[in-house]
Amino acid sequence: MVPLDGPSSSRGSNSPEPASASPSAPTPARSTADATHPAHVTSPSTPGQGTTAPQQPSPTPTPSHTKASTPADLTWSDPTREPTDQRWCEKVTVALDNSGGTAVRSGTVTFGTHIIGALGIDWGTVDSTAGLPAPIAPGAHENPTWTVCVDAWRVPLGMHIETRDVSVRWSQ
Repeated sequence: MVPLDGPSSSRGSNSPEPASASPSAPTPARSTADATHPAHVTSPSTPGQGTTAPQQPSPTPTPSHTKASTPADLTWSDPTREPTDQRWCEKVTVALDNSGGTAVRSGTVTFGTHIIGALGIDWGTVDSTAGLPAPIAPGAHENPTWTVCVDAWRVPLGMHIETRDVSVRWSQ
């Protein structure tokens, strides 16, 4: 029969006694780690056998990899107009702000130019399109100026133009 009461009190010649143990002190449980074998446990070569290594913390990602790029977010102001020497043209400045995390790579600006009669009546609107000054970097603020013209025959003597409407389309 096999005794189930625990280890026997007799030691064989192959079992060394720990140096710090005294006859009255209980013997501590033995581990595979000692002075010649540090307490580092390696993973077994076959899964499911033996003991596994403690989980190593994953390396901390660098800040450049943790910040996700946000899409471009372009906003624009109302147009600021300046007259030119021709009544069918004017210089139009629009402030552009990219508050996104990606550059604006291309796009168009559409101007709605109103033809105004001598008595202030709006006779019509002519749309014209121009390219954006791309690229517009993330966080950039730009104030480009365009010369916007309509056909000369649309603006007879005594009339003028006013570019009032601006819309912008862009891509990243």
